[in-house]
Amino acid sequence: MVIECHGLTKEFRTYKKQPGFLGTLKSFFVREQILNRAVDHFDLLLEPGALVGLLGPNGAGKTTLMKMLTGIIVPSSGKMKVLGFTPSERKLQFRRKIALVMGQKNQLWWDIPAMDSFLLLQKYYEIADGDFKKRVGFLSEMLDVEKVLHIHVRKLSLGERMKLELMASLLHEPEVIFLDEPTIGLDLVAQKNIRDFLRVYQEERQTTILLTSHYMADVEALCSRIVLILGGKKRFDDSITKFSQILGREKFVTFTFERGVDQTSEIWKSHDPKWKFEGRQVELRIPEERLRELSATILNQYPVVDFHTEKMPIERVMSTLISNPHLL
Repeated sequence: MVIECHGLTKEFRTYKKQPGFLGTLKSFFVREQILNRAVDHFDLLLEPGALVGLLGPNGAGKTTLMKMLTGIIVPSSGKMKVLGFTPSERKLQFRRKIALVMGQKNQLWWDIPAMDSFLLLQKYYEIADGDFKKRVGFLSEMLDVEKVLHIHVRKLSLGERMKLELMASLLHEPEVIFLDEPTIGLDLVAQKNIRDFLRVYQEERQTTILLTSHYMADVEALCSRIVLILGGKKRFDDSITKFSQILGREKFVTFTFERGVDQTSEIWKSHDPKWKFEGRQVELRIPEERLRELSATILNQYPVVDFHTEKMPIERVMSTLISNPHLL
């Protein structure tokens, strides 16, 4: 296994202070302690070449888990190995085998061109000149950033900077990549470009990747397996197909009508109708076994001009589970 976690737990202690001068004075003598368990007895096994999506709402423990796996913070308890190393020991051999990309943190120097930062990384990772030149050429071509390598980072767009951040993390050819919100803040085109690059890179190199993202399009495009963390606990760990079926084997069907139709008919009521355009369009949630029968009835009885179906989007599943975790 590339990653092994058993009973991994991280607790943070904070202190509550009453407002005002008296509250400050009192806090010197008596402090109310608050214990927060960010990750709670978390188990995880990742095989070589896996590309896994780590999902959860804000504050669920995703970033804390990433930081423990990369050795930035030390677990409170539990056992963990990454590539056979204990991450918190931060051995040089370990750091040369992993990469961490955080969409909200920069590793490139802001006031110098990216290439200057790459040269520093070359020395840090002791990359031979020939290998360095070859990797820079390969990655810059794949990411389409050849023209911006020598421009000050602060003058680049967010999408260009994110591509260069990825490039910086891959120069030493890590065996495991931790991606924490790599497309956050990017427009749709930039998000797609990053996803396309990651898909091709992972297929070619069979690198193990653990990805967190609030954009379900990232997860659907890249991951075959999903791990869901809620309140620091692992609540789901299986294929993306099974995740999409947690709420049932249903499809969303949208019917568009030539004119407004009767919205009070019994045919709609048990299928969670969502109406638009004054009754000229409706979205229904239909079990797969009833899809053909119900669609035929609606097509025969109503002036349908268009309709299409889609599987239960994982974004809807995710939203529903965050609001109703008891469904798991």
